[in-house]
Amino acid sequence: MSRLSDYHIHTPLCKHATGEAGEYKDAATGLGLSEICFTDHMPSSGGYDPEHRMPMEAFPVYRDMIQSLQDGGPPPRVLFGIEADYYEGCEDFLREWLPRQGFDFVLGSVHFIDGWGFDNPEERHVWDSVDVTVTWRKYFEAVWRLADSGLFDAVGHLDLPKKFGYRPKEGDLREMVRPALDRMADAGMGMEINTAGLRKPVGEIYPSPELLSMALKRGIPICFGSDAHSPSDVGSGFDLAISLARETGYTHYFKIRQRKKRLVPLPGRGGA
Repeated sequence: MSRLSDYHIHTPLCKHATGEAGEYKDAATGLGLSEICFTDHMPSSGGYDPEHRMPMEAFPVYRDMIQSLQDGGPPPRVLFGIEADYYEGCEDFLREWLPRQGFDFVLGSVHFIDGWGFDNPEERHVWDSVDVTVTWRKYFEAVWRLADSGLFDAVGHLDLPKKFGYRPKEGDLREMVRPALDRMADAGMGMEINTAGLRKPVGEIYPSPELLSMALKRGIPICFGSDAHSPSDVGSGFDLAISLARETGYTHYFKIRQRKKRLVPLPGRGGA
C-alpha cells in the first residue's frame, strides 16, 4: 500500500466513530500511506440528521484538530476534507458554505431517501416493506442531482444501497446507474473505491466490478477510501481495492489538493 492515499476518514465528532484523530494518522503511518484525508460528516442546516454529524458549533474544533496534524513532518500528509450529504434543499447552504472553508476534498454522499436512512442498521427493517428497484432508482436520481449541482469532487460509496444485500436485477441496475455516471463524467467528478462494504453485511467493496467498469468507460477517475470509523479501519482492504481497480482496467488514481485532482499511477506492477 506504499504511496496510496486514504481519502475517507471520520472522527468522534460525528458521534459514531471512536479514537483520536492522531491515532488515525498513526495507523496510516504504520501502513506506509502517503496521505490521509479526514472527511467527517459535515454539519448541516435545517436540522438534517443531527444524530450522525457534528453540530455547526463543533466545526472549528474539527478544523483545529486536522490542522494540528498538518505539521509538515514525514508521511502521511494530512488533508482537510469533509463528507457532505446531498439531500433535498441542501444546495443553497452548500453553495455558500463549502467554498469558504478551504477544503482539500469534498466527498459527496447520499444516505437518505425520502427521509429514510436506508443504510442505518436501526432502519434496516424498512427494506422489507419497500420496492427495492424503485428505492434504488430514487437513490440514483439523488446521485444525478448531486453531480448536476457541481458542488462535490467525488461520489462516495456509489452503490451503498446494497449494504444489507437488497439489490435490483443487474439489467435494471445498469439502466438506472448510466445517467448518474454520465452526469458525474460531465461534471469532472471522481469516484471512490470504498472498502467499508467488506466490513458490512454485504461483504463487498463499493462499487461493484460492473459499476466500476462502467465508470472507467466514461473516464471517471478513482480514489481510495476506507470509510474509517476507528483507527484500525484505516487502509483496511486496500489490497483488494487495488486488485479490483487493476482487474477493471484502471492504471491510475487521483490525488487531490485544494480541490484540484491529479492522476498518479497505481502502486506496484511498475507504478509509483
